[in-house]
Amino acid sequence: MINGAAGRILHVDLTARTLRVETPPKEFYRTYMGGSAMGLYYSLKHMPVGADPLGPDNVFSLMLSPTVGAHISGQSRMATTARSPLTGGMGDSQGGGFFPADMKFAGFDGIVVYGQSSVPVYLWLHEGRAEIRDAAHLWGRTTTEVEEILRRELGDERIEIAQCGPAGERLARLAAIMNMANRANGRTGLGAVMGAKRLKAVVVRGRPRRIAVADAERVKELARSGVQALRENPDVWAFHEYSTASVVRNQQRRGTLPHRNYSEGQFYYFDALSGERMAATIMNQRHTCFACAVSCKPVVATTWNGHPVGPQHGGPEYETSAMLGASCGVSDLNAISYANKVCNEQGLDTIGTGATIAWAMECFFRGVLTVEDVGYPLHFGDAGAMVRTVELIAARSGFGDVLADGSDRAAERLGKGQEFLTTVKHAEMPAHMPHANASLRVIYAVSPFGPDHQSSEFDFRIEEGASDLHLRRLKLLGFDHSLVRGSLDEEKVRFALQTQYFYSFLDSAVLCQFVFGPAWALYGPEETVQVVAAVTGWQDFNLSELLTIGARRLNMMRLLNQRLGFDRKADRLPAKAFRPLQGTGPTAGTVILQAQVEAAQDIYYRLAGWDVATGNPTPQRLRELGLGWAAA
Repeated sequence: MINGAAGRILHVDLTARTLRVETPPKEFYRTYMGGSAMGLYYSLKHMPVGADPLGPDNVFSLMLSPTVGAHISGQSRMATTARSPLTGGMGDSQGGGFFPADMKFAGFDGIVVYGQSSVPVYLWLHEGRAEIRDAAHLWGRTTTEVEEILRRELGDERIEIAQCGPAGERLARLAAIMNMANRANGRTGLGAVMGAKRLKAVVVRGRPRRIAVADAERVKELARSGVQALRENPDVWAFHEYSTASVVRNQQRRGTLPHRNYSEGQFYYFDALSGERMAATIMNQRHTCFACAVSCKPVVATTWNGHPVGPQHGGPEYETSAMLGASCGVSDLNAISYANKVCNEQGLDTIGTGATIAWAMECFFRGVLTVEDVGYPLHFGDAGAMVRTVELIAARSGFGDVLADGSDRAAERLGKGQEFLTTVKHAEMPAHMPHANASLRVIYAVSPFGPDHQSSEFDFRIEEGASDLHLRRLKLLGFDHSLVRGSLDEEKVRFALQTQYFYSFLDSAVLCQFVFGPAWALYGPEETVQVVAAVTGWQDFNLSELLTIGARRLNMMRLLNQRLGFDRKADRLPAKAFRPLQGTGPTAGTVILQAQVEAAQDIYYRLAGWDVATGNPTPQRLRELGLGWAAA
């Protein structure tokens, strides 16, 4: 067993109702690290080509890494992987909280789920043991109800639960996996995978303990240095004080706060959604994940139209406020907080849900949808209509049933509205607009699991005017000077790819991207390497190996997508992205040029070692990464 790891992977066959524990060799952890890469390994090994995302052949994984459970900020994360019912390609999602550390303490580094149960069940992991238990009494219950029932049933207030909500049970392709009833593994519809497998929940209880790290004193030193650096890092300190919603004002200033379904980059009432406003009004505390000093999770107490929002429901983070708020033209923070509560209770991804509603609102504004189509007026700025639509999506009722599988499929089902879509690979773009971040235009297009703002670093971290901290850290990745603002030349594309490898590693080590990263986070590249070495004892671990692990994970996902029929033709931004932005601010009138994006993609594929014509990994590149077995 390696330091930091439990050394055990649980394999669950829900069809046969059997459990098996695997003890992987040490080199397995060094090659794949954990998290997303480890989950993809089992998908490559065991998932049949063409497996139905909502069928028994889909392989669903929950994976940790050796660093999870160490007493340092940013390590209590879990990656979930499966074929995505939203995109049709591989789905990948990370979430935090206390569940990941507790799963490690319960004696497992990962869970691989096969088959499909005939009745609802949950997994119970404790003291190194695992059981499959009946969950008929939990089916149809909200996430907070499930938490209450299982605490009583198991006689333990300290259990941690990862679950699909009722939205996942109803196979909504916007469904997320929730833990603590307010932490989400969102974006790729994996809550619906749990619902299809009738796996209501995974419940863990680990006795708090310190995991066996190689150099405990060095881990302590790094943990202390992070606490000291917190006040010195304005970006992370803002998260600590005001949650991720602290970036609302910066997004407004840059003209990248989506408004009216990506039609504009500024929202006149942006300040009503800011983290500063939330802290001054309805936020009564900040919550954290296991052993993390950043404490960036907002907790609010408020009401909207008589509906209470309590601490158990958390509070809206930036993406939630931007997509359910600014993109829908809604400035009522109480309404957004209540909509966030509904999403958390029902198990819905707030980004995809908000973006889908904004699409429907634009369709209504343009006269493409009518009251006869929707059942009620659906105007931009109408908080009540936004909330009503969230509730209908969760229930798959009325017009909500049309929207529950995302905007792309809604447009297909209705036979109209395609021109207003903001989707790539059927997934909606998040609340970081690519209009002022040129490299995001490429990353959104080529990302194997849909457009993702946390797959690479933002341009302004390397462009003219970047801070000394960002430039000093990025120099370690081979960038010794700032780049031209708005450029999308080979050096900018190389920047996108190298930082994508770094973020891909973080998704394999399941380290929080607010704490670890290539430029702005609490810990930079040097400290990230040091943390891995201190936990595992791999004293020769270095930045080159870190980037290789990141590249390996990215190529595994791309290879799986290739098996599923994806190629370069799927790497396309929506038509709406190429229309000039309206409104005000520095991005008003900005036009993304399709020819520029496609030329940059050529560069990206070449630098990645992928075939330029198909956008798929070459056999040579796969062999270089030790993936020849998968290519064969």
